[in-house]
Amino acid sequence: MLLLQVDTALIIEKLILITVILMGSLGIAMYATWAERKVSAIMQDRVGPNRAGPFGILLPLADGLKLFFKEEIIPDRSTRLIFILGPCLAMLTATMTSAVVPWGPDFTLASGHIVSLQVADINIGILFVFGVVSLGVYGVMLGGWASNNKFSLLSSIRAASQAISYELAMGISLIALLMMTGSLSLREIVAQQHGFWSDGYFSWNFFKQPVGFVIFFTCACAELSRAPFDLPECDSELNMGYHQEYSSMKLGFYLFAEYINMFVSSAIMITLFFGGYNFPFMDKVAAGVNPILFTAICVIVLLTKVVCMILFFMFIRWTLPRFRYDQLMKLGWRSLIPLALINMLITGAVILWCVKK
Repeated sequence: MLLLQVDTALIIEKLILITVILMGSLGIAMYATWAERKVSAIMQDRVGPNRAGPFGILLPLADGLKLFFKEEIIPDRSTRLIFILGPCLAMLTATMTSAVVPWGPDFTLASGHIVSLQVADINIGILFVFGVVSLGVYGVMLGGWASNNKFSLLSSIRAASQAISYELAMGISLIALLMMTGSLSLREIVAQQHGFWSDGYFSWNFFKQPVGFVIFFTCACAELSRAPFDLPECDSELNMGYHQEYSSMKLGFYLFAEYINMFVSSAIMITLFFGGYNFPFMDKVAAGVNPILFTAICVIVLLTKVVCMILFFMFIRWTLPRFRYDQLMKLGWRSLIPLALINMLITGAVILWCVKK
């Protein structure tokens, strides 16, 4: 009976955490659309959204209501079941990757129960992320193929080939990082980046693997189909791309999935390279405040880093022009993969030299 009570309490705790993460991801995805319009307006010397509420702050709600109440159209010649499954799969895989991200340190309640701000602390967290990300392209492929539209099909083929090309470089860039950390667990990787300075050098992995971060970030832009890698949604060539035949909330699922992916990708990059929820002088802060308040500060620090990374994604989108398709493939296969391999070999040589020394 006691074991059943403990399991029930753990399940309730995880369900609450999943709900908070899911609602937070949806909220951030909604207002990332508003932020993107504001950022592009500022960079192009325009006003941007300013009608729905103060500074256009209610525009995401208006967009969501518009999509929710629009007429839902399913083409007659589409494969109906797969047509419906495509956006659902894209949305599911977008939200699943957040399960292994440690959003903050553990804290203890007055009853002595330890609460973990991580849905699943598995020792192969990075492999889980790559597995889910590799499934995400199926949502695009299924939607493009089931639409029975040649532009949607071409767009989905582009998305699949682009994802395959850049996942290789992304995985190789992480091998060098894993050689240094010796763990696939995201919580362990964050724990190794404790604070900001350790043993006479910066503890964050960005300072130890700057080339790996540049490769990983570039591949993340390609995986998200963000400019300058937005070939699957190339309006001038493929109209609206793989979601051309979609309307109502099915279209909304594809659009939300893109911004949720950007949010979760930013959280993973912050976790891997920028210390996660760690920050300078955190031990002094921990000694002077309540443990629950310290956990809240760590969560705020992590979310602040994530917001900065999202803004960086937006700056990139509205600064660089779109690649041609041959340039996209050439960058992935002939530049990023060799560079990632060289970085991995150099990292291995340095580790061996340090061990022998």
